[in-house]
Amino acid sequence: MSDAPTRDASVVVALDQAHNVAILSADFPAHGGEYVFLPGGRREDDEDAASCARRELKEEAGVTASSFTHLGSYAMTLNSTARIDLFLASGLTLGPQELTDGEQDFKLEWWPLDAALAGAEQGRFLLPAGPLALLLAARLVSETRAPAVDSTTSASR
Repeated sequence: MSDAPTRDASVVVALDQAHNVAILSADFPAHGGEYVFLPGGRREDDEDAASCARRELKEEAGVTASSFTHLGSYAMTLNSTARIDLFLASGLTLGPQELTDGEQDFKLEWWPLDAALAGAEQGRFLLPAGPLALLLAARLVSETRAPAVDSTTSASR
């Protein structure tokens, strides 16, 4: 019997206007302590990736978003066809968490994007999808905030 995941999942970088990210934390004794992670989870029934992202963000962080940007889709493991879709959520409205019985110990905090990226570098995330989503979101945010660059300009001048 294989332990390979069989259901697709979504993970969300919820970024507010001040560039703070919704970060969840919980104790994972099997892995040696408390870790942080982004809102996300497995798809239900006929749910698509974006619907899963919306639902998980609302349940785990109590957040609804007016905009979702798809950051990419990746295999969960080499021996499974299950995919994980990464999203950037913006235009956030905050509300109460709607945690399931198995999620009651999830703690929500808002970290500056730079601190979340530092947490990824320090190994504070248990699963790899969160750090990847943060890196992709940070790159997208920096590209949209950066001034236009003249293609004839060389960085080595």
